[in-house]
Amino acid sequence: MRIIIINGPNLNLLGKREPDVYGTATFESFFKTLQEKFNEVTLDYFQSNIEGELITKIQESASNFDAIVLNAAAYTHTSIGIGDAVKAIEIPVIEVHISNTFARESFRHQSYIAPNAKGIIVGFGLQSYTLAIQSLI
Repeated sequence: MRIIIINGPNLNLLGKREPDVYGTATFESFFKTLQEKFNEVTLDYFQSNIEGELITKIQESASNFDAIVLNAAAYTHTSIGIGDAVKAIEIPVIEVHISNTFARESFRHQSYIAPNAKGIIVGFGLQSYTLAIQSLI
């Protein structure tokens, strides 16, 4: 099984950005942990702060991967384009968020991805990614 994790804006700052919300680990170090834990799965990783690059990667991934774990970050709540990209592909997408978006500002309660995702995992820190991968396996 081939799974790609796609992360959106500002997630490249994990470990530095609001550690009380997002923790102190970088995503790169956590990704290595995921690769070791799920060694029976091929994991890949992509991050961009640019909406169009995320849409392109979602579209390309439909041909190269069996599933996507997607943390579109703030674009979750604003990007109809990313929601449409998820709707347009046939492989499963699990939407993840590190923080509990429903315990934060009200604008974070809306997701344009959720209606087309296989499932949503929020609020478990970086372990949200672990739970998403487990659900796909």
